Amino acid sequence: MKIFDYEIKNRLLSLMGLLIIIISLVFIPDDYGFATRVFCAVLGFICIGISTGNKKFVSETKALFIIVIIALSVKVTLLEAYIVPTGSMERTIMTGDFLIGSRFVYGMRTPNWIGIPYTDIGIFIPSVRFPKFKEPAVGDVLIFNYPRDRYVKYVKRCIAGPGDTLLIKNKQVYINGTLSDLPENYVFSQPEIPLSMQQKTIYLSSETNINKDNMGPVIIPQRGSYYKIDSNTNWRELLPIMMMEGHVAKLEREGVYSLDFTLQDPNELWRRKEKMSVYDPYLGYGKDGKDGKLITPWSQFIGNHNFEYLVIDGIPISEWDGYEVKQNYYWAMGDNRDDSLDSRYWGLIPENFILGEALFAYFSLDLRTWFPRFGRIGTIIK
Repeated sequence: MKIFDYEIKNRLLSLMGLLIIIISLVFIPDDYGFATRVFCAVLGFICIGISTGNKKFVSETKALFIIVIIALSVKVTLLEAYIVPTGSMERTIMTGDFLIGSRFVYGMRTPNWIGIPYTDIGIFIPSVRFPKFKEPAVGDVLIFNYPRDRYVKYVKRCIAGPGDTLLIKNKQVYINGTLSDLPENYVFSQPEIPLSMQQKTIYLSSETNINKDNMGPVIIPQRGSYYKIDSNTNWRELLPIMMMEGHVAKLEREGVYSLDFTLQDPNELWRRKEKMSVYDPYLGYGKDGKDGKLITPWSQFIGNHNFEYLVIDGIPISEWDGYEVKQNYYWAMGDNRDDSLDSRYWGLIPENFILGEALFAYFSLDLRTWFPRFGRIGTIIK
């Protein structure tokens, strides 16, 4: 049997390659995305090519594999390229900027996820962080995993750090009682939201956290901070912190419900995939009388009274006295203050979610005209 004029020497490997190609074209669900199909198809063709015993093909495949490994090693340890799709950091960073970010300044670390690139198919694994050159500081432009969708990377400016007390009043930010300087290229594009208008979608919406222009004081947790656990505990604040530090939480009410907490927000999944099926596993979105079993700590489908049935790491909450925070946390906002989905809406960034610091734009493309912005090439991010 021949393929492309080459005799197949390993039929089992060639059949496996053919099977992978058929699966990639026919059987992989649309939910897994186009990138998954391409990845599997390429893998199948490689298997068929190797099965011919063609020395040139095998040697070039090995060389390509080594190049990919080196590129990925640099990507996860030293430098990484990012494309900015939104205007939340304008005019510091423009929509369509291609950024280089430093991944070693806050400490290189080993990969924390293994899987198919540009998909959700993979697993999170323990990561080791090497000594850092500096701590994230107020004013740094951070690159980090979005706390409500860890498959997405965000770029925002650090506004407050561990132990700081943050207050936003009439759009102005105060840290520890002192008015903070605005970024050099800040943008205010909308009138201030009045105190009479409550935004339910902001972080820990309450009588003090009124809207994005008026909220706080918010105390940023730091390593060693202690939360007493009793009937007054604000679980919508503490539970995400505990989960970001590796704890597993459920709502268990015998004979009534058993729900698993997750930090993956279904609305963020929909923004990325635009498929209504992403809501199916979540409470409150079920079809035909069948409801999902996943719930987020900030979900409006549960009330604060439901947290009395909270179980963390298999231990009922009634048996917990308190919790000591294991890492530092940060608060970040976009320089385009009126058009930024930032900590005012989703809260804290844990230290282990921070990937690096934005350095400069190596290329820029006007996404409206698709013409390069040559003037932004080499722009230092500060």
